[in-house]
Amino acid sequence: MLFIAVQLLDVAWAPLVLLGIEKVRIVPGFTATNPLDLYYMPYTHSLVAAILWSALAFAVYSLAVRPAPRGAALVVAAAVFSHWPLDLIVHRPDLPLYDNTAKVGLGLWNVPALALGLEAAILFAGIWLYLGTTGARRMAVIVFGLAMLALQVYVFFGAPPPSDKAAAITALVAYLVLAAIVGWIERRRIDASPATA
Repeated sequence: MLFIAVQLLDVAWAPLVLLGIEKVRIVPGFTATNPLDLYYMPYTHSLVAAILWSALAFAVYSLAVRPAPRGAALVVAAAVFSHWPLDLIVHRPDLPLYDNTAKVGLGLWNVPALALGLEAAILFAGIWLYLGTTGARRMAVIVFGLAMLALQVYVFFGAPPPSDKAAAITALVAYLVLAAIVGWIERRRIDASPATA
């Protein structure tokens, strides 16, 4: 659940691009690591939208999980919202504060070594936290993390997508496949735990 929560803004962005509601252009060289000109995304990536998506995640989790562990819905909401401040660091000024105005972004995507280092640090900090709180299969999680890092390297330095729709479809498929893998790793952890034996 948290794996999808931290990417929920992008997961929602992809179908909105496919529906023509949010807009992106493919501009090779637009930034040093990302060819996407994300010029219209007020429904997923504005600050107001991020707050609303977080509130929605809080409400859905609170209603769907009964009894909900204390504070768990807040953790899910915080995970959803965490996407926006982290995007703020790497995006160029294309993140609107509200609607499609007052756009902000610090532009770290234009400094590839720092951007990739930050992505790797956040990824492996998350893995470290996860491994410290569960009896997860350490090797499976580490291999998954390395595969995600390799995927990020390709996104940064590989060929740009051929179209806006291709970018959205690729992102959506990638999120679904990666979430399925995380779910499989987590199910194997639960199935192998002494409480279920």
